[in-house]
Amino acid sequence: VRQAWYSPEGTGSTVSKRADHPVTHIAWEDAQAFAQWAGGRLPTEAEWEHAARGGLEDPRFPWGDEEPNDRDFFPCNIFQGQFPSQNTCAEGWRGTSPVTAFKPNGAGLHDMAGNVWEWTAEPFHIRSAGRTAKIRNQHARQNNEKLMKGGSFLCHISYCYRYRIAARLAT
Repeated sequence: VRQAWYSPEGTGSTVSKRADHPVTHIAWEDAQAFAQWAGGRLPTEAEWEHAARGGLEDPRFPWGDEEPNDRDFFPCNIFQGQFPSQNTCAEGWRGTSPVTAFKPNGAGLHDMAGNVWEWTAEPFHIRSAGRTAKIRNQHARQNNEKLMKGGSFLCHISYCYRYRIAARLAT
C-alpha cells in the first residue's frame, strides 16, 4: 500500500518529481524535530521577519513595497485570478513551486512569502490588552496554537493577504 504522501498531487504523481518543492502538511512538532536534527531551530517571529526583510529598512514584502498583481508582477507564488474559482496560474504554478522559482530577497533567502506557510518557534499570541485579544489568546493557549508566517500559494489580496511580512496566522 502506497502512503498518501508518496503521491502528493494524486494518482501518477510522485515525490521524486517534487524534490525541489517545499515540504507541506507537516505538524509544528515535526518541523521543530527536523530543525533540531539539522542542527538548528525554528525562528522566533522577530527573527523570521528580520530574515524576510532581507536587509531592507521596513518593506511590506520581502522584495520591497510593490504589490504583486495578476498581470505582470509576480515576485512570489500566490494565487492569481478570481479567488477561489479561477486561478490563472499567471506566474506559472497551480500549487507549490520549486523553492528557487522566484528571486531571493536581499539576504539570499527564497520563498519568504507565498508558496507555503512557515512555522515559527512561538505560540500564537495577540499583543493587545483588549478584551477580544484576551479571549483569543486564551483560546490559542488552550488549543496549543503556534504562529505561522509567510502565506502560501493560495493567498490573494482579495482573500488571504498574508504574504506581507507583518502578517501572521494561528494554527
